[in-house]
Amino acid sequence: MKLRSCSREKRQAQTAVRALIGLVIATALAVATPGQTFAVPPPPPNPSDNDIANAGENVNSQLGAVGDLINQIANADEQLRKLDDAVAAKREEVNKALVDLQNARSAQDVAAAAIGATAQALTDAGAQIEAAQKKFDGYAAKSYTQGNASATSVASYLGSTSPEEALARAQTLQLVSSSQQSVLDGLQRARTEQANKASSAKKAKQDADAAAQEAVAKKGEAEQAITVAQSALAQQAARKSSIEQQKSAAEAQLAAARTNVAGLQGQRDAYASWDAQKTAEQQAIMAATSVAQQLALEAAARVAANQAARDRAAELASGTRSHTALDDDDAAVTVKPRTKTKPKTKPRPAVTGDDAVETVVDRAMSQLGVEYAWGGGDEDGPTLGIRDGGVADSYGDYKKTGFDCSGLMIYAFAGIGISLPHYSGYQYTSGEQVPVADMQRGDMLFWGPNGSQHVALYIGDGQMIEAPESGDVVKISDVREDGMMPYAVRLTD
Repeated sequence: MKLRSCSREKRQAQTAVRALIGLVIATALAVATPGQTFAVPPPPPNPSDNDIANAGENVNSQLGAVGDLINQIANADEQLRKLDDAVAAKREEVNKALVDLQNARSAQDVAAAAIGATAQALTDAGAQIEAAQKKFDGYAAKSYTQGNASATSVASYLGSTSPEEALARAQTLQLVSSSQQSVLDGLQRARTEQANKASSAKKAKQDADAAAQEAVAKKGEAEQAITVAQSALAQQAARKSSIEQQKSAAEAQLAAARTNVAGLQGQRDAYASWDAQKTAEQQAIMAATSVAQQLALEAAARVAANQAARDRAAELASGTRSHTALDDDDAAVTVKPRTKTKPKTKPRPAVTGDDAVETVVDRAMSQLGVEYAWGGGDEDGPTLGIRDGGVADSYGDYKKTGFDCSGLMIYAFAGIGISLPHYSGYQYTSGEQVPVADMQRGDMLFWGPNGSQHVALYIGDGQMIEAPESGDVVKISDVREDGMMPYAVRLTD
């Protein structure tokens, strides 16, 4: 019994030292003051001034390229306008050539008709001349066979029965002769005139044919000019399209360059905001560390000074079998052992009221910063964790001295003489259950079916102290309502 007592005193002294050292070295990542949480994300990219300057120069160069392409498009538009005008003019030249061709063809038709008419008239005149000539030739032959004109005339005169008749016959002969000659002369003139008209009509026909040929040639030339102009127009349109594509690409590059500048500037702004947030967080961490350390040190000092609480905890521990012991150790236990099984009756505190509550809170607060160790913690303080064959082993909890959630509650309530089993599900039924809406400082809060997953100690103002999970430490957290049981457990009045 004496050996065990010395061992416990030594263990208690070591526990107090560990707690104080743990509080001093705890960081704000492990400790937070009530109402404060820190979740600054990783730093965003922070482009250099040179990066931003280069991006700006790229924008300026792209602006120049786009401006040049805009000018080229304007020139191409002007060329297209001129080419359109040229094509329009060539089209009108074709129209003119077509009109001239139709006029020439009309002149051909008129000339051809005139040639036909004059040819017919010339034929008629020739027939008349031929008939008159035949008549004249007959008259001449008769005169020749009957004598010369004088004799005939004399015979005519002699054959007259009177001077008047002779005179009449003479006049008649003279008239016939003159008329016949006049007819021949007229017919000959008509024939000559018709020949002249035929010649003029033929000339007009030749002129009309030449005009038609020239109109056809001009039409061909105009059509060829249109082909050339349209080809030039198509080439210019293709050139303009190419320039417009280049302009679109350049504008896309410009937009990308501007976006890049905006993105870099945005990154710079985001980094500046992050840096300010990080600075504020670091300042808050320092303040939180100082406050938490002060709170924990004050609580540890009160715990160390509270000899009565320590005695009550030691008394509870002296007759309690460790829940991690798998074999009986008769030599180590000289009093009747009490196993940490589910109690048949509710534990009654040795001290009640505000003092009891503050003793429980102080004992829990004194362990801020102590490592989490699954299975660790008892009435005297943190203990070596145990293996779980899973997550806890992966964190090496079996090599750490610390608390799990229910172990922290055992240590906290041992100061007022309450012995709790090392299982949150049993702790959920160890005291008075009150609705969480009515929870008070010093009540235990639970999560999971029948409180089987987690337990924490409520300290007021929406805050709780807990040993959360492997890899973490004892710390103050905001009360998490998600998954929380509807009742808190109260062990003090």
